[in-house]
Amino acid sequence: MSHHVTSSDIAIHGDHLDKSKVSTLKTILLIVAGIGTIVSLLALFGVFGQFFQGTYAYSWVFAYYFFLTLSIGGVFWTLLHNVSNSGWGTSVRRTFENLGSTFPWIFLFGIPLLFPQVNQYLFEWMNIHRATPDGQTVKEHLHHADHLLYNKQWFMNIPFWLGRFAFYGIGLSFVIWFLRKLSTAQDTDPKPGVERVLRARYHSTYALIIFALTITFTGFDFLMGQDYKWFSTMWGVYLFAGTALNSMAVIVLICTWLISKGHLKHVTGPEHFHIMGKLMFAFTTFWAYITFSQYFLIWYANITEETSYFLIRNTGNWNIGMICLVVFHFVVPFVVLLQAWLKKNPKYLSIVAVFSLCMHALDHYLITIPERGVSLGKIKPEVFGDITTSIPGAFWGDIFAFVTIGAAFLFVLLRALGQHSLYPNRDPRILESANLSN
Repeated sequence: MSHHVTSSDIAIHGDHLDKSKVSTLKTILLIVAGIGTIVSLLALFGVFGQFFQGTYAYSWVFAYYFFLTLSIGGVFWTLLHNVSNSGWGTSVRRTFENLGSTFPWIFLFGIPLLFPQVNQYLFEWMNIHRATPDGQTVKEHLHHADHLLYNKQWFMNIPFWLGRFAFYGIGLSFVIWFLRKLSTAQDTDPKPGVERVLRARYHSTYALIIFALTITFTGFDFLMGQDYKWFSTMWGVYLFAGTALNSMAVIVLICTWLISKGHLKHVTGPEHFHIMGKLMFAFTTFWAYITFSQYFLIWYANITEETSYFLIRNTGNWNIGMICLVVFHFVVPFVVLLQAWLKKNPKYLSIVAVFSLCMHALDHYLITIPERGVSLGKIKPEVFGDITTSIPGAFWGDIFAFVTIGAAFLFVLLRALGQHSLYPNRDPRILESANLSN
């Protein structure tokens, strides 16, 4: 902003996205998502054969969890803004909320994972449970079949897994729905004041617990559970670091795009991008710290059940991707984001944001896909054979799943952006945020 912003600069009825200008794009995204979802469901339920069914299940988990982290991150930044009583973030709070509001819709793409036809390829431990002979309880069966799984049976049992799935979806969906409704209602409140701000702050405190449980245990259930013998006590924090970093990258891209279309005038400027850039820098460093700590502790302890994760990812050229994470997920953005002038420039910061999202995709690709060859070889050796590194041709399924869920994510996001004012124009702190100086 080139001048001191006053109440006369704030649009009386807010700043609304012209839906007609994005209607064509939304239609294309909806068609792509719709066709992709139909084809994906056919693949996941075996219409195209057992081989493609098994390989595509991993493609689906990779794409699903990647976009789920971005949605969960939107909820996180909304909660953090509220509980910290953030003044600077008021101008972009609605962007936090709009990104978070995609969570309930993206979470629905995880429903296929509930069905045995799909999860039989992903979770060996479920197959062991289902193989319980008649006349035996699951606990008795596991005591003889797999003592390691027997010790984890209190957590890794199918009814509890289904219950956790319902908790994640319903719990965090209600959180973001309620907070966004509370926020948007302020836009038409004849007597706007601090009451809604205080309510949002109060309810965000305990909602942070729901967020923490969701990001941690979805990571356990959908990712770590692909190999029930493996575990890491830092897994939840590792996923959180990448989630916070790259959801902020999406927020930067949204704000840059909106400004290029003439929106967020007077309320969002270089100072806001400077702070968002500093948050990206902070979580880039935090991600690297947690990633190294996890690797170092597993390497130092040298426990078979722990080292298996890195052993798999150091075979079949997967180690090239792991090295790329060190250089391009940490070193490059760390050096670039040290520049204050760059963080204040929306276009340059957006380039860094796109680069970060590409590395986030690589990160999650290396989490899920190397497990595919090993797991399918153990679960269905008669179909997949003794595969230890990768499955030729399965990469195209990874791209198809990513495009399908990505199109749905963008459609829902554009829909959310067009529903309400792009910033809370009647929030008591909007002028404080608009005149930010840091």
